[in-house]
Amino acid sequence: MLARLVKYRWQYMMILPGVVLLFLFSYVPMFGIQIAFRDFRIGTSMWESPWVGWDNFSFLKEPQFWVVVQNTLWISAFKFIFGFPAPILLALMINEIRSSIFKRFVQSVSYLPHFFSWIVVAYILQAFLTMDGGMVNDMIQKSGGEPIFFLGSTEWFRPMVIGSSLWKETGWNTILYLAAITTIDPQLYEAAKVEGAGKWAQIRYITLPGILPTISIVLILSIPSLITVGMDQIYPLMNTANMAVADVLDTYVLRNGLQQGYFSIATAVGLLSSVISLILVLVTNQISRKMNGEGLW
Repeated sequence: MLARLVKYRWQYMMILPGVVLLFLFSYVPMFGIQIAFRDFRIGTSMWESPWVGWDNFSFLKEPQFWVVVQNTLWISAFKFIFGFPAPILLALMINEIRSSIFKRFVQSVSYLPHFFSWIVVAYILQAFLTMDGGMVNDMIQKSGGEPIFFLGSTEWFRPMVIGSSLWKETGWNTILYLAAITTIDPQLYEAAKVEGAGKWAQIRYITLPGILPTISIVLILSIPSLITVGMDQIYPLMNTANMAVADVLDTYVLRNGLQQGYFSIATAVGLLSSVISLILVLVTNQISRKMNGEGLW
């Protein structure tokens, strides 16, 4: 063991800062989990707060909490259904572009939205969809239709969230799949052409099986997002008009914790979400290993 540490000392030195940061920001805060089982109040020490057992999990009896859960599952399910295959399809299409210049251009354009913060994306959506001078409503009115209150509509909120998520992240998520495609032996494609296989046959029998391990890993890592929709995307678009469908677990925790001061309840909700996410990862990893032999461990 000591000889191995000496041999790879520089490699270990390079990963040491990441390990330290992971420990400080991911493991040390786990001591705060006990707030979910204490009557914690601002101004008092966590260690001095009395134990209350499972009392902070009383939110499970509130109808509003299950409305929040329903909103979370609806948005996360649609984001997964449309968002998971989208980068795979885009990667396959980019891979078929023969012009290297045009290929790099398409990649750069598709990656660019990822670097916009969700606040910027929210402002872009407001500029396009607002009723007062918004481009979309201007086009609707010029076509003889009535303007639509997109930003305050409960019917349009979910499509707006899903569409903006696809626009922002699809291009960036193709990086893994394009990298996986480059590892496929080109001789397989040459042999397929000799056998008379067309483009669809090559994609079906060579490209997709070649990137299947990557798809499996990304699938396992994506499953926990079914519980965490993403407050940074939802919160800038949420208002009193669309609250009925916009309120999700992340905003529920924010409202109860930081805004109303119920830190114990917010911690309990976060703990429950983390446990469910862990179970989903374990189950998905086991299913993936059973189906194709690929998994995180």
